[in-house]
Amino acid sequence: MQEALTENITASDKALHRRRSLRYTWALILSDLYRYAGNRSTRSFLRHYFFTPGFKYSTVMRLCGCLKKRSIMRVIFYPPLKLLLLRYRYKYGIAIPEYTRIGPGFFINRFGNIMVNGDAIIGANCNITHGSMLGQMNRGPNQGSPILGDGVFLAAGCKVIGKIRIGNRAAVGANAVVTKDVVDDGVVGGIPARILSMNGSEGYVNRQVDPDYDTGFRPLT
Repeated sequence: MQEALTENITASDKALHRRRSLRYTWALILSDLYRYAGNRSTRSFLRHYFFTPGFKYSTVMRLCGCLKKRSIMRVIFYPPLKLLLLRYRYKYGIAIPEYTRIGPGFFINRFGNIMVNGDAIIGANCNITHGSMLGQMNRGPNQGSPILGDGVFLAAGCKVIGKIRIGNRAAVGANAVVTKDVVDDGVVGGIPARILSMNGSEGYVNRQVDPDYDTGFRPLT
């Protein structure tokens, strides 16, 4: 599972490098919107941008990440947008750097005390809930930051620290502290977290999108 997950992440990194454009970023934002609204209409975008803190934050975060890589826009548009992102960080308690690698269909459930290290990798169609942390380990065998597969659900208050791999469609229970890799479809809970079942995140991660940009991140469910 770990090797396959690493290969998928490497392929995604290459795609991001090739398509680091406003068009690609907008497609990511619309894929996030579908996770919230079940559609990609202008009306839904405006409603969720103004009234849903998680979507507002991820929208500005993705735009910042895009503009930072473009020479002219980095000078003109990136600084004010970065200031806006910092304002939202303190206002909503969401700390996810704009350079964090996050796949399409990102869903922030509620807000407050959400902390993600910038070196963490988050796959497609992932849910992160208030109080969750993806932190960095500075020493030991798990030195590094977490890697999340596709369709992962992180419940309220859970902590994943170090280079821990969370498999596709896995679910991490509330207030769990994950110290070991989690297999595909695994459900873990407790301190330290242990396998509770193999029911995965089904029912918790809904309105998913196709992770392939060539399809326009089309809706799957």
